[in-house]
Amino acid sequence: MTNILVCDDDKEIVDAIEIYLNQEGYQVYKAYDGEQAIKLLKEQNIHLLVIDIMMPKLDGIHATLKIREYSSIPIIFLSAKSEDTDKILGLNIGADDYVTKPFNPLELVARIKSNLRRYTSLGNLNVENNALFTAGGLCINDDTKEVTVDGEIVKLTPIEYNILLLLVKNQGKVFSIDQIYENIWNEEAIGADNTVAVHIRHIREKIEINPKEPRYLKVVWGVGYKIEKQ
Repeated sequence: MTNILVCDDDKEIVDAIEIYLNQEGYQVYKAYDGEQAIKLLKEQNIHLLVIDIMMPKLDGIHATLKIREYSSIPIIFLSAKSEDTDKILGLNIGADDYVTKPFNPLELVARIKSNLRRYTSLGNLNVENNALFTAGGLCINDDTKEVTVDGEIVKLTPIEYNILLLLVKNQGKVFSIDQIYENIWNEEAIGADNTVAVHIRHIREKIEINPKEPRYLKVVWGVGYKIEKQ
């Protein structure tokens, strides 16, 4: 059974989400602040985390920063604000997706399923054998899901990995923001600019010596992004 941890200081929201997820056959664990969420993550085999941003004791932002030190499970933020800055902040510190309150529970369930599909695919080591992709000092082993730069292991989230793999597999080809979004999220790209741009920036910070003068992940202004052929 797939285990989902839902963390929000509003118990009614947590209970409502639990009802919908139980109907889909998911096991739900509940927490009401970031400290409880981290404790449960260490005690239970959690496959995905849904976490509110604004909470007492330890908020969703700081909890995610701590979680990303040791775990790459999908994290979906619940945000009471609709401003882009809130969403960008969440993505920038390691979240995979976000849903803005008030939200349609069915939309949240759909996003949970989508993120679980990507994560499960990422963890399936039998999908493709001996899949090694390189671009200069950048190396992706798609069997072990390991990324290295000049021999040093780079830790990426599932979405960051999938974006990088798409670009490295198609070195020299420019992908627009919409093409990247539709390839990775498997849904129509509506207002995807900020979402993709944040993940691209995060990838650069991890694989480039100087993200402002990237060696690998290049922008083609007005068109999109590509991995430069080495």
